[in-house]
Amino acid sequence: MNKDNSSDHIPLSVPHLDGNEWAYVKECLDTNWVSSAGKYVEKFEARAASYVGRQYGVACVNGTSALHVGLLVAGVGADDEVVMPPLTFVAPANAVRYTGAYPVFVDVRPDTWQLDVGKVAEFLKEGCHWSGKRLVNKKTGRTVKAILPVHLIGHAVDMDPLMALAREFDLVVVEDNAESLGAAYRGRKVGSHGLIACLSFNGNKVITCGGGGMVLTDDRQLADRVRYLTTQAKDDPVENIHGAIGYNYRLTNMQAAMGLAQLEQLDSFVARKRQIARRYQSELAQVAGIVHQQVAGDVLPSYWLYTILIDKKTFGLDSREVMQSLRQAGIESRPFWHPLHSQKVFADCYSFNVSAADRLYREALSLPSSVGMTDAQQDRVIDLIRSLGSASGSKK
Repeated sequence: MNKDNSSDHIPLSVPHLDGNEWAYVKECLDTNWVSSAGKYVEKFEARAASYVGRQYGVACVNGTSALHVGLLVAGVGADDEVVMPPLTFVAPANAVRYTGAYPVFVDVRPDTWQLDVGKVAEFLKEGCHWSGKRLVNKKTGRTVKAILPVHLIGHAVDMDPLMALAREFDLVVVEDNAESLGAAYRGRKVGSHGLIACLSFNGNKVITCGGGGMVLTDDRQLADRVRYLTTQAKDDPVENIHGAIGYNYRLTNMQAAMGLAQLEQLDSFVARKRQIARRYQSELAQVAGIVHQQVAGDVLPSYWLYTILIDKKTFGLDSREVMQSLRQAGIESRPFWHPLHSQKVFADCYSFNVSAADRLYREALSLPSSVGMTDAQQDRVIDLIRSLGSASGSKK
């Protein structure tokens, strides 16, 4: 890797712009194609879809808008319920509520930290009943319509049994692949299983457009419907006739140009992320109280953010105390998201058998994982964590 930069600050995850970003964006500026039309939008959509193994892609302004429209075209609507994990960024739960539906929070696995498919099966088989052709939540009386697996921090949900459950209970699957672009599950790219998958290109993701998202599908009619809704649902663009409530959700050509340049480097970015993960795993393996995420044997993660669990009883400090010490040294880290099932804004949503998410929230800490992070910078992170463990251990 390159030599360490002059700054003492080590960010959590920042863009790495080392390809054709300047050239492609400059072409947009030179030709005046800067809005939501232009060749780069179509190129970016086609190549992103192909990379994941899907037929069609529709670029959106961000990942949340992709989830919103993806759920709408999948048939999710008012008073439906969508099964999803409680341990995730708020965006997928917000997107569910945008449609008028409600999340049902089902726990994550304590080892891989992904949606617990066994508990999903338990909820569907024991917590629901059929009323005619409707699958009804016994506790809420609402119709369960979809499953929204969120592939967390570069790993993957166990999709084969989840898809089998979806078929058994006639549910649609909308994948949130905002954090795991480049990961693989049983030889297929993550995001290639559900009826729809959604991507995010926020500034801290593996690749970025500055913002941006995408809806992926193999269904041409669904892709056309997404494109229609994200461009204000114009039936007649000249006379401004609209056949549905539409949204101003399309990505700009300029952002797509940046995204295309980033996509050209994705494999090398993921390779570097995996290298960073291997060093963290190796160098922190013998530190008492540090627990690493278990990787399922059929998953090849992309390691968006390398994350550890910190057992205070053994390590001597909790995750927030370690985060504060790292911050004082100019090193950025962050905890997992506050579990959604315990947030007031989702108090009217049903939770099923949630326990692991709360412990992971308390113990997890994501470490610097930028593609451009140098080995010397990573050594600083590793050395400080080791010293914190040694120092706290000596005080016991």
